[in-house]
Amino acid sequence: MTNNKLHMTIQDTIFGKIIRREIPANIVYEDDLALAFTDINPQAPVHILVIPKKPIPKLAEAEPDDQALLGHLLLTAQRVATQAGLTNGYRVVINTGDDGGQTVYHLHLHILGGRHMAWPPG
Repeated sequence: MTNNKLHMTIQDTIFGKIIRREIPANIVYEDDLALAFTDINPQAPVHILVIPKKPIPKLAEAEPDDQALLGHLLLTAQRVATQAGLTNGYRVVINTGDDGGQTVYHLHLHILGGRHMAWPPG
């Protein structure tokens, strides 16, 4: 599927369906701008995704008008990590594009914690 096709169907991504409550998710936080839920394929003992309700395909396509939303997403990640009890640290990851490992073309932040994170990540 080309990037153009991916971008035309962003409302139909799994994340768009979760936002619209068309498929279930274990939602741990929600406000007017963002939603956070546990990852169904966790890569750490705690693996939570934070997504904007506004459909931005990937970080590389964020616009200057998205500045406040992007800051909100980081502060939401901080809040959710604290709520999840990740007091000893955590990692926040944004995969961008094919080479960055992005598989769902709706911007999302991964909060990974509950164990020591190695470096480099991969």
